[in-house]
Amino acid sequence: MKTIITFLAIIAVSLGLASCIEDGFSTSPSDQPVFSTDTLRMGVIFTEEPSPTSRFMVYNPHAKSLSVSDIRLSGENSRFFRVNVDGISGSSFANVEIRSKDSIFVFVEATLPAVDANVPTAIEAKLDFTTNGVVSSVVLRADGQNVRRLSAATIETDTRLDASLPYQIFDSLVVAPGATLTIAPGTTLCFHDKAELIVRGSLHAEGTAEQPIVMTGDRTGNVVGDISFDIMSRQWGGVYFAPSSIGNRLAHTDIRNTWYGVAVEGEGPSETPALTMLNCRLHNSAGHVLEAVHSAVEATGCEFAEGGSGLVYLHGGHHSFNHCTFANNYLFAAISGPAIGFGHISSDPKTGLDDDSGLPYLSADITNSIIYGLGADLSHGDLEGTDARLHRCLLKSEGSDDDNFTECIWDSDPLYYTVRSDYFFDYRIKPESPAIGAADPSYPAPTDAYGLPRGATPDLGAYVFSEPSE
Repeated sequence: MKTIITFLAIIAVSLGLASCIEDGFSTSPSDQPVFSTDTLRMGVIFTEEPSPTSRFMVYNPHAKSLSVSDIRLSGENSRFFRVNVDGISGSSFANVEIRSKDSIFVFVEATLPAVDANVPTAIEAKLDFTTNGVVSSVVLRADGQNVRRLSAATIETDTRLDASLPYQIFDSLVVAPGATLTIAPGTTLCFHDKAELIVRGSLHAEGTAEQPIVMTGDRTGNVVGDISFDIMSRQWGGVYFAPSSIGNRLAHTDIRNTWYGVAVEGEGPSETPALTMLNCRLHNSAGHVLEAVHSAVEATGCEFAEGGSGLVYLHGGHHSFNHCTFANNYLFAAISGPAIGFGHISSDPKTGLDDDSGLPYLSADITNSIIYGLGADLSHGDLEGTDARLHRCLLKSEGSDDDNFTECIWDSDPLYYTVRSDYFFDYRIKPESPAIGAADPSYPAPTDAYGLPRGATPDLGAYVFSEPSE
């Protein structure tokens, strides 16, 4: 008898639950879903290729379940968008259930047609949701950008790339020996995964404060939330200057999101620098942002920031850095090297051995610069007997002046505007910074990357202090 009563109770409970679920859908027009955004902004998307996936959420804040009777794309541009609702792909969906206090994901992709403009052009459609007879919509917006695509291209003769459209580069772009590639102010080069710029001839990338040159990965939009792909490393290889490459110039050029940054390989001493940089930004690299081996680099007004292996590595050669900022706040792994690393700097004091290259030891002059960030400042704490000299530099380390360090500011915070936890990286200095007016004017430098003159009492680092606007 007990068994029969238990069995009947189970049936009754099951019927009650079924009735509860059946009667649990709201039919009131006032009960509507809530969307995580009213406009899904997918950012700039290169035309004629699939976009990254964007998403938004649909919430049911009500006490009863909602049945969204119809979800469909609308508008003349709807054919350019693709939708996945709660794990199912299509262009229209019927009777989609959202349980009480629950939510569903909607994923959106697009392949946009070529646009009749050289600048990003907005293309919009709508995703309409019909619930209890009421239609509500989320706008899908993508900005289509035409690009010129280069695949495994080799520059054999002197060539100029203009700024009318961005370039998307697959495989690698190679400058052959004897050829010069000139990049016009305002040009953007977007490199696909594993692509590189390999220079065996010469590269002249001469941007301006108003029209900088940008070399970056081809991923657009945000990684998640408001975090842009612009702060992510490992998106493309980097820029490699071969030993045969000479007379390279970079001005107002931003190189970011790389595996190895900028690498300069030389064969020994040279009368002219293999690479001259003015007001450049090298940042967000999984390795170093700049590595020079038995070569010569001259940098003025440059920012070197966010490198997983450290920032700048100099192995032999002669180098000059004036009014530069070395600031490492790399996000994606523990930083494995110092801001500035030295190699082939002198013979080993214990063994008297070097790297057997037979090439001269490193000579480096670093003046009017800031070296401050996570990790160590320098790879050699004691530079006695070497030809590495730092003059009028601000360092994070504790120390004192000697033959290699002259008139330096030790153990001081330059007070950047950077807030690492907020993914905000701005290495200009605040009004109370000890770097203001501390530079040696006998090492002249032109205006900074923002076009500001350094004046008679210049500031340390890459950037001239200016009163911030609100």
